[in-house]
Amino acid sequence: MAKYSLKNQSILITGANRGIGAAIATASAQRGSRVILGVRDPADSTAQDMRRKLEALGANVEVIELNLSSRAHIEDFLKRWGAREAPDVLVHNAGVLTGGLIESQSVDEIYLSLQVNLVGVAHLTREMLPAMLRRGSGCVVVNSSVSGVMNFPLASTYSAAKTGVLALANCVRAETQGTGVRVLSLLTPGVKTRMFDEIPKRYGAHLDLDFLEGAISAEAWAEQVCDAIEAGVEELNPRGATRAGLWMARHVPGVFQRLVASKFNRSGS
Repeated sequence: MAKYSLKNQSILITGANRGIGAAIATASAQRGSRVILGVRDPADSTAQDMRRKLEALGANVEVIELNLSSRAHIEDFLKRWGAREAPDVLVHNAGVLTGGLIESQSVDEIYLSLQVNLVGVAHLTREMLPAMLRRGSGCVVVNSSVSGVMNFPLASTYSAAKTGVLALANCVRAETQGTGVRVLSLLTPGVKTRMFDEIPKRYGAHLDLDFLEGAISAEAWAEQVCDAIEAGVEELNPRGATRAGLWMARHVPGVFQRLVASKFNRSGS
């Protein structure tokens, strides 16, 4: 039985118009949540399609502009949000993928990755948390990815951001103990999304990607996320072979690094 219930709870999801964000929005709507879709462009067809899909499920849905790509964009969102109550659940899902040898990565992409994947998460949490603390309830969900622990070559800046956001979640969880506010870290595995499809383009020339076999659907992961929110757990880990790899990276990092090194070819294929 669930320790908490998403029914009649408001849930704000960043990057909610596609991929994992859209799947979490659908899964939470099916559980009776009031869904706020945070998207870069509310007029975009994918955002409006999501709104219609959730309304067809009988959900209370709102589409709101929420762009994490700069401090100015976030501050603009906060002005529009105004004195509204913080959502019951805040899901930090929006993200961008960077990859390749560090010297080949675009400087603009590096800054964008750290801004969206880490700095924006810290900024938005800082602003939403006080109202949750005053209310004595709330849940902050942070999508760290297994890359926050499993540090592969070619993923330097992406892993740096995801490692940082995992540390952020751990620290905020420690700061909010006993307040009624919960923090859930998602160590998201390979999930079949548009971002996942970019991995071979960015990594494939230098890294054997056979470990990507067995990626799960966004819908399956979203159900696990909603179950974890309702169960009140602190960290959601992947299943299967990815869980074993995660354990190895945490507990026998030397073995993990040697395994990874055997799959890496700096000169390219």
